[in-house]
Amino acid sequence: MSDPLLRVDDVYKSYGDEDVLKGISFEMDRGDVEVLVGPSGSGKSTLLRCVNRLTEVDSGDVYLDGECVTAPEADVNALRREVGMVFQDFNLFAHLSALENITLGLKHVRGFDDAKARERGHEHLERVGLAAQAESYPAELSGGQKQRVGIARALAMDPKLMLFDEPTSALDPELVGEVTSVMRELAEEGMTMLVVTHEMGFASEAASRMMFLDDGRLVERGPPEQLFRNPQHERTERFLERITRLHGEIE
Repeated sequence: MSDPLLRVDDVYKSYGDEDVLKGISFEMDRGDVEVLVGPSGSGKSTLLRCVNRLTEVDSGDVYLDGECVTAPEADVNALRREVGMVFQDFNLFAHLSALENITLGLKHVRGFDDAKARERGHEHLERVGLAAQAESYPAELSGGQKQRVGIARALAMDPKLMLFDEPTSALDPELVGEVTSVMRELAEEGMTMLVVTHEMGFASEAASRMMFLDDGRLVERGPPEQLFRNPQHERTERFLERITRLHGEIE
């Protein structure tokens, strides 16, 4: 049996007196789609940021493909090449076109020349349905299009793992579907994904497993049908009942 692609081992994180993560541990195999849910302030986004070291852990370790990426001697830039991140607020450069937003990292991090970077950029814009918007600037794009550029930018780096931090939360409801449909396609293609989202339809259809975090602790983890139909903890049941009322019923 192969080693897990991602292993999070007893991770703690505090900000001053506030304990945000309290001993989180889990593993993900290649091709897994893990959806992370929980109330606001439960530590979901902090956990994602610890995985790619945008936030440093206080204790515990994160392993990617067998390498301890939280070790002091770990190469953070090498880690960022292997882990793509899609943010809730897009994080696109306003002065660069959609294509230029994608080619920037390819040239400066992957070392591609301009022609190769543009070829890869066009390929991934087409992959997310935005081939015609290559020369458009972020101000000319809808929120859903901006997020799809963000996904294309992360995918173009050929990551082993994709992190999604509430990728639809800044979108108008009618634009959510165009982003979750791209994410479903990635799941079907075997991309390993760790996703923070309130989109329970996506979770029920695409997730291998779901994790419920509350107050910095991993309360429950299992297949979506278990958490939705037969949760083992009352806190999980209460949260999922509330979230499905707010964001729509699952299939």
